[in-house]
Amino acid sequence: MELRLRQFRPRIGPHEHRVVQPGHPLRHTSLRDQAPLGMLMGDHDGLSRLAGLFSFAAYSRHTIVHIPLRESVPPDEGCGELVDLVVAHSEAGLRPSKWPELRRALGRGTPLTVRTDEARTERHARAWEERPYARGQLRHTTHARTYFLIGDRDVLATAATHFAHAAGWGPREKGVAKGRSAFMGSLQHELEPTRGGGHPHEVLICFKPYPPYDHFKRPGH
Repeated sequence: MELRLRQFRPRIGPHEHRVVQPGHPLRHTSLRDQAPLGMLMGDHDGLSRLAGLFSFAAYSRHTIVHIPLRESVPPDEGCGELVDLVVAHSEAGLRPSKWPELRRALGRGTPLTVRTDEARTERHARAWEERPYARGQLRHTTHARTYFLIGDRDVLATAATHFAHAAGWGPREKGVAKGRSAFMGSLQHELEPTRGGGHPHEVLICFKPYPPYDHFKRPGH
C-alpha cells in the first residue's frame, strides 16, 4: 500500500523526534474511549489506511504515528469521548505524558510517501499468533484526549491485519448498505492486561459506510 503522509521533526530540549500523520484526514473514522470497551469505527478508506499506518509503525522503530480522529465526522452510534490515536514502536521511546508538548511543537511538516509490504506484515502477524506464551503485547493508555498503543513489531503487524480484514470484508456484511455498523473483530489479546484485574480492556473494530448510504453498494450488487 502507498501511504501519503506528513512528516514532522519536533525538538524537545536536546532530542529530536520523528512524527508522521496521514496526509489527509480519516474523515469517516472515529475512536471512542469508553474504558474498558473502546470502539473504533471506520469506512473502507479509513480502515485500509489504519492497516497501512500500523504496518508502517511496526517497521519504523523510531517514528511516532499520530492519527488525528477527534475532528472526524462523529458516528451516529456508540458512546464515549472521541479521542486521537497515537501508535509507536517500543523503541521510539515515547512517553504519553510528553505527547502534549510534542504535539504543540509539530509545526507545518513536509510531505512524505511510503510503501508498506502486506506480505511481510502477514508473516510477522502469523509469528505473533504462533507463540501465545512468549509474545509482546501493546501497552495502552489514554492521556490528553489521545489513546496510545505502543508495542513491538509483531504485535503491531497483527493489529494491522485486523484493520485490513475489517476493510476488506466489512463491505460484504449484511445491513451495512442501510447504514448499520458491522462488528469485524477487536484488539483484546493484543493489549496488555489491565492492572489490578477487572474487565480486560478491548477495542472493538467496526465497519460503517458514511452517509448518505445510497452511495454504497455491497460487493457483487
